[in-house]
Amino acid sequence: MELSVGQKVAYPNRGVCLIEEIERKKIGERLMSFYALRVLSDNSVIFVPTANAETVGVRPVITSRQYQRLKNRLAADFGEVSPDWKERSREFNHKLQSGDVFEAADVLKKLTFLSHEKKLSSREQTFLEKARFLVVSEIINAGLAKKPKIEDKINKLVENACHKHLVTQPSVMMH
Repeated sequence: MELSVGQKVAYPNRGVCLIEEIERKKIGERLMSFYALRVLSDNSVIFVPTANAETVGVRPVITSRQYQRLKNRLAADFGEVSPDWKERSREFNHKLQSGDVFEAADVLKKLTFLSHEKKLSSREQTFLEKARFLVVSEIINAGLAKKPKIEDKINKLVENACHKHLVTQPSVMMH
């Protein structure tokens, strides 16, 4: 995967970053190249070895075609939500750490559904906010939508998915 200075990329669990430069640094006896990634949400900088970027989960932000797939996925029904909070926590953490915006969308839908049934724990509330942030910020930073409109659109799509899911899995808490 070839990335370039000025390109926006998604970094797992941190959101969208801008590649500010490609630096060469001497580590021990080896000269290595690093992407200097500016995290757009908090202005911090992350250095990622260019050779490891893909392994770490750095990827270009979504394209307009992927955005269409994401909107369809946000509105679609989803798999079973585990009644076991430990299992859910592990699943959601893994999905958010993956860096995949489609996985973040799944977490967003499942936790929104769960929030209709009960008050979310602080950890699940944090996962919900992180998932929403990752989805919204990627769409906005890919230049595919403006903030106020996309937040409303995403909320409507997710609510649509929750209504569909009520038919297939009426309640998580009854299991």
